[in-house]
Order: sequence, then structure tokens, then C-alpha cells
Amino acid sequence: MKILDRYIIKKYIGTLVFMLALLSIIIVVIDVQSKAPRIETNGYTVNYFLVHFYPYLMLYYIITFFSILVFITVIYFTSRIANNTEIVAFISSGASFHRFAKPYLVTSLVIAAIILMINHFVLPWSNIKKNELEIYTMSTVNREKFTANKQISTQLNPQEYIFINSYNRQTNRGSGYLYQKFDQNKKLLQQINATEIYWDEKKKVFIISNYLEKTSGKNDTEQLKNGDTKEQNFKHSPEELFPNELLGQNKTTPELIKFIKRERDKGNSNINTYLNELHQRTAMPISVVILTFLALSLSSQKKRGGLGLNLALGISIAFVFVFSFEVLKMLSSEDGFFSPLFAMWLPNIVFGSLAFYLYWKRANQ
Repeated sequence: MKILDRYIIKKYIGTLVFMLALLSIIIVVIDVQSKAPRIETNGYTVNYFLVHFYPYLMLYYIITFFSILVFITVIYFTSRIANNTEIVAFISSGASFHRFAKPYLVTSLVIAAIILMINHFVLPWSNIKKNELEIYTMSTVNREKFTANKQISTQLNPQEYIFINSYNRQTNRGSGYLYQKFDQNKKLLQQINATEIYWDEKKKVFIISNYLEKTSGKNDTEQLKNGDTKEQNFKHSPEELFPNELLGQNKTTPELIKFIKRERDKGNSNINTYLNELHQRTAMPISVVILTFLALSLSSQKKRGGLGLNLALGISIAFVFVFSFEVLKMLSSEDGFFSPLFAMWLPNIVFGSLAFYLYWKRANQ
């Protein structure tokens, strides 16, 4: 039996590596051709991006679509084994279908464990490299979402607020600054208006210029103070204070959990995007095991349509899986229709139930 186990594991891994290599080549070729003009317009060369951007982009794509690649891989090589009646010969020898499925389980669990570690610790580091340059591959409209000046408002905690009329995340500079601090009864204790604000990288603090500070005293008295410059230390970097939608991708799981907790403590309710990222990191590796057994159940019998029918069915199911995952992510992030935990695990629940039913049916035939 060990010979057969090694044979199936070799087929599994060999076909998966081939699929990964093929996908990487196709994506890089197509992506470079479509984005080369934008890259060169922004003052970079394609060769520079091939070294400093595309390796990290490919890791992101591979991890994102890995479970689908596994599904198509298992459909492909299992269908070939079934068409060669190798599965029939194995079952006829007296072994059970559960025993035949053992190398599938072992291989998928090992792969899922590796992807789990990459998702939680390696991919965030890679995303930092990717996201630094990705804006220069975008269209003008999409690039302005990250580079254009925007109005900023953030809550530091239940008592402190920051408003900036026009802020640029690329330069960490803004104009029209307003800071307000309230007591527990919502009475204004301190207010600072300033013409400009910028981040001092060396001191790790914000500097405001041309400021007017108003502080409430006893008996409703007010104290006024003004000056040319003043330091504002909020104990966090600009990326932490004014996060964009990509920030969650750049943090390891312990960092992301800490960030989400801090946002909750601040009273920020708009954290579903980061919760989706957190739950997705575990849900996607688990789908590798689920889709492995779903593919095994669908392709382990010899059918009249053969390999072509199984691949068509596999690609269709893969499309439904990806589409449902993206729709649920959108519903939980923007509309709040689903909780992020439920949204990220619902595809696994549905496809896991289907995989269990089909596998049990196949094993008892």
C-alpha cells in the first residue's frame, strides 16, 4: 500500500507544481503586457518591477487561488487514474475507499498547514513589498484613491478626535487640522486648530504649524494659546492612525489582532475589512482539505465524458466557490449584512457539507 501512497502523493504534488508554474507564467506575461505602459509612465522600468514587484505579486495570487488550483489538480490526476481503471484495481484487491483516500488526506493536511503559516506570517511581509509599488501599476482613477489628498477623520479613543481637511498618505502631510478632546459628559475640554500638519520621521511625532489652542478651565473659563509649531504625539504612526484598506494585508496575524483590538477600543466600528482579512487567513487553508475531498469524490469514478467532463465540472465549481467568497466578502465589508466570521467560513461550511455527502456516498458504493 505504501507504494500506492507514494504514487498518489507524487501525482498530487507533481501536478500541483506544474499547475502553479503554468499559472505563474501566464499571469506574469499577461500582467506585464497590460501594465508596462503605466509602469514606464511613472518613471520605472519593467525589469525593475520583474525583480522588486512581481515575485511578491505572484505569491499573493498563488495563495489567493491556491485552494482552486488544488481542486483542479485533484480533479485532473484522479480522473486520469480512474480512466485507467487503477482505482477499480485497488478497490478490487480488498482495500476500502477510505484507505485509498488516505494519501489525499495526508497531502492536503500538510499543504494546508504550510499555507496556514504563509498566510499568517509570510504573506503579510510579502504584501508590504507588493503594496509599495502596486499603486504605480493602477489606472489614474484607482491610483488617486491612494495618492490624492483626502479628508480625514479618526477617533483616537472615546474622548479624542482628529479631523484633517486635506491629507496625503504618501507624504504624510495635511492642511486644515482640528483636534478635539471631550470629557465623559461630552463637554469640550481642549481644541487645537492648525494650518498644517506633517509627520516627523525622526522624532516619530506629528508637527502642527500656525496653531491656536483653546482649553476649558474651571467655571467655564477658557485659556487661549497660539504659536508657530507644536508637537502632537499620538503614540502611533500615520499608517496606524489613518489606515487604508491595504493595511490589514501588511500585518502579521498577531499584529492584526492587536490593531483590531485597538480600533475597537477607539470606538471605530468600521473594521469589517480587517476582520475579513483575519478570518480569511485560516478559512482559505482549510478549504484546501475540503476541496481535495470534493474533487476526489467527483473524479474517482470512470465516466463516459472522461477527463474533459470532470475538468469542466471542476472549473464550474471552482468559479462558484471564488464568486461566492468574493460576494460574501463584499457583503460583510460594505453592507455589514453578514458578520466577517460567518462570511469567511460560509463557503467552507457549504462546500464541506457537499464534500462530506459525496465522499460518503462514493465510499459506500
